[in-house]
Amino acid sequence: MAHPAERAPTDDPVDDAGLLARARRGDTVAFAALFDRHVSAVYWRAHQVVGDPDEAEDVTQDTFVTAWRRLDDITIVDRSVLPWLMVTARFTALNAGRRRARRRAVSLEHEPVDTGPSPTDRADAAAVAAAIEAAVARLSPVDRRLFDLCVDGDRTYEQAAAELGVTHGAVRNRVSRLRTRLRGDLREEGVRDDHD
Repeated sequence: MAHPAERAPTDDPVDDAGLLARARRGDTVAFAALFDRHVSAVYWRAHQVVGDPDEAEDVTQDTFVTAWRRLDDITIVDRSVLPWLMVTARFTALNAGRRRARRRAVSLEHEPVDTGPSPTDRADAAAVAAAIEAAVARLSPVDRRLFDLCVDGDRTYEQAAAELGVTHGAVRNRVSRLRTRLRGDLREEGVRDDHD
């Protein structure tokens, strides 16, 4: 019988090298033993990189799937497969982080752009509307009607003239004056007139 020190490491089922040799021959029990022995260390390595427990579990699983697929590529360092597993876990975690970043970038690219006004824009619009309403309220009844028809509405000067029973020129002149007056009133209140 050979002395224990003379036994080849691949013959020792407790040694990583022995378990790896058996796993390479298709022994899933030996691979499960390697998994049980190193899963905790691999998990914590993955967790260091990704910082999320669920993602660290996924990385750990992917690391051992890679190990199973690449059994022939695994190298023993200091009588252990752990260094190889730790490097693989780190690269797997980094790749997972890059995939996550790409998914975020793609989801941001495809998120609908809110083209509606912001709360500040709505508040500004409300302030302008209130200022215009106050300025229009100070106009004479005829000028208020002209504002409604030609400035706020879509009537032409000719249509407004026919409706009010005045000449086209009179409407044009009064609308020009009331625009100037409204602009002045709004400037005094520090508001830009969107009807310019």
